[in-house]
Amino acid sequence: MGRNSYHHGNLKSALVEAVLSLISEKGPNGFSFAEAARRAGVSPAAPYRHFKDRDELIVETARRGFELFAARLEAAWDEGRPSALSAFERVGRAYLGFAKAEPAYFAAMFEAGVSPDRDPELRAAADRAFNALHRACAKLAEKMPEAKRPPVLMMSYHLWALSHGVTALFGRGDEARRRAPIPAEDLLEAGAAIYLRGLGFIPEDP
Repeated sequence: MGRNSYHHGNLKSALVEAVLSLISEKGPNGFSFAEAARRAGVSPAAPYRHFKDRDELIVETARRGFELFAARLEAAWDEGRPSALSAFERVGRAYLGFAKAEPAYFAAMFEAGVSPDRDPELRAAADRAFNALHRACAKLAEKMPEAKRPPVLMMSYHLWALSHGVTALFGRGDEARRRAPIPAEDLLEAGAAIYLRGLGFIPEDP
């Protein structure tokens, strides 16, 4: 994108695209505010029209990533159709699919060292993504006997940690991905099945 090729209102998007490109090359902490401006094809002073520093630019990049992430998780959940379990499995695959398709966004969201609490819009976007998983867990928990039903929030955190751990280690779409003889999708599905079986949701094999 050339220095004069962006229109008013598009500078933010140009800078976010520059950040994503730099993250792909150098990681989320390997570049400066000035480098992002150069990559976007604008003067070093131009980013200050929208962002006071590099961290604010990373926050905006992470916010956009979480919005995209949330939309994909919500689409995968599809209100629990045709069954809560099959929809939950789709959510797990969508989690992995996002990291494979958008590794730079994934790094900005989870590895740049910026707390979601730094910005209300970032917090709202991150919560929207988590709530897609939380709703899936709540629907699954409804199928369990009330006396044996785990706290839904705890269940959500457990399955989030499992999904994120498998994704971060084995499901990335960049060079940070660890090699394993088992596909990440199978690792996540097996781990979730073991967890749900332990809760009594999935019956033991005969």
